[in-house]
Amino acid sequence: MSLSLPDSQRVVVTGLGAIHGLGHDPDAFWSSLKAGKPGIDRVELFDPEPFACQIGAEVRDWKVEEHMDPKEARRNDRYTHFGYVASIQAVVDSGLEMDREDPDEIGVLVGSGIGGMLTYEQQLRRLVEGGPRKVSPFTIPALIGNICSGMVAIHYGVRGPNFGVVSACATATHAIGEAMHMIRRGDARVMIAGGAEAAITPFAYASFCSMKAMSTRNDDPQTASRPFSMGRDGFVMGEGAGVLVLEALDHAKARGAKIYGEVAGYAATADAYHITMPDPEGKGLGMAMKRALRGAEAAIDDVDYINAHGTSTPYNDKFETMAIKRLFGDHAAKLPVSSTKSMTGHLLGAAGGIESVACLKAMQDQVVPPTINLHDPDPECDLDYVANVARSASVNLVLSNNLGFGGQNAAVVFRRI
Repeated sequence: MSLSLPDSQRVVVTGLGAIHGLGHDPDAFWSSLKAGKPGIDRVELFDPEPFACQIGAEVRDWKVEEHMDPKEARRNDRYTHFGYVASIQAVVDSGLEMDREDPDEIGVLVGSGIGGMLTYEQQLRRLVEGGPRKVSPFTIPALIGNICSGMVAIHYGVRGPNFGVVSACATATHAIGEAMHMIRRGDARVMIAGGAEAAITPFAYASFCSMKAMSTRNDDPQTASRPFSMGRDGFVMGEGAGVLVLEALDHAKARGAKIYGEVAGYAATADAYHITMPDPEGKGLGMAMKRALRGAEAAIDDVDYINAHGTSTPYNDKFETMAIKRLFGDHAAKLPVSSTKSMTGHLLGAAGGIESVACLKAMQDQVVPPTINLHDPDPECDLDYVANVARSASVNLVLSNNLGFGGQNAAVVFRRI
């Protein structure tokens, strides 16, 4: 079943971009997910010894100068490096010939939950140690959360909608959903949308550790992210980017583009409960899932797979499970649900972008990625979490959830067409 919209308002995905420690492009990343490969190890970007959490999913063997002008790379933060390169990957994958497109009809919406944290730390240290004159004139452009979108627009010369979404760990899903609405409204014909994050830094770790939000399973990094399991003790930080090229269906058809799937529905809601803890009844997330499915004109039983937020924190996994069970009823017991964060760690503002890539690849290959490290399930988390090994399945409609501090929820529905 397709949406009852004209092709000019139906929105499809024609390009994917992904940067992660599990792979520096979408195909390599997806191959690692299908294989159940863990991407978490001891942090090498700084000395983690003084920190309670000493592990993360870093992007290693990465030379941004191979993908970006070295001068521009020096002027920009690591998060922008990831988002910029992933955006170019997605455009190349889409087959768009930018010099033949109308630049006024193409926009960029690549968000970041935290932005240039590394730049902030480095320049603050310069201020403290050397005084005001030591602070770089590129500090503000490098650390602000909209600059990745601006850099991509400058690279391609596109003048459509362009800004950055900031909604913590719901950022990239909000960016993708809002980009879909922009195309439906006629504000653009093509949108480059997703998220980027590079928050594996001392200040970020000190801050999250002080909240006791991060795993301290430092002796066994690869099993530290264990969503829905007994003994889960917090999230593990990841970094990277996930970006999609979205375009109106009639535009994609006219140029003979390959189509990964349709962005069929999306919703954003608030818990209005607590700044960090999700609603214990999952009301806000449940409403987001329900409204996203309504927007997709999809029934509960149409959903073939849920890519859960699944952070490996004690509260989130339990409350998300409750929300799914309440909304899906009897269908919940038959519905594959997995958390790819068990392999990727938590990319914060980029989580929804990289997880959307996983969802679209799952539809393409008809394979559900696993939740690894699930050997001792929590009795309160009693759904089919596709434990440890990927599964061949009929995957035609996928729901992806992301939640952020502040009680912000986002859900997006992808449909195979």
